[in-house]
Amino acid sequence: MDWVPVVFIAFKVLVFGAGMFFAIKWHYERGKKGKETKGTVLRGGGKVAAIFVLLLLVLSVFTFGLGRMLGLDLTFP
Repeated sequence: MDWVPVVFIAFKVLVFGAGMFFAIKWHYERGKKGKETKGTVLRGGGKVAAIFVLLLLVLSVFTFGLGRMLGLDLTFP
């Protein structure tokens, strides 16, 4: 099980690095566009929240699937 921390840390660095890149790019492009209406900002925030919840669900299913594949007991007491 010595490879597990290496793989998970590498995955974490990759995900956070990509997230920071796209966040900086998004803010830079928003700054160049100028002012936006309130509805546009709310709609964009709603899309981001929906994508976050969807990705959280996918990550949870993947995590529990991987745990079961590795033989972990994931039942609640």
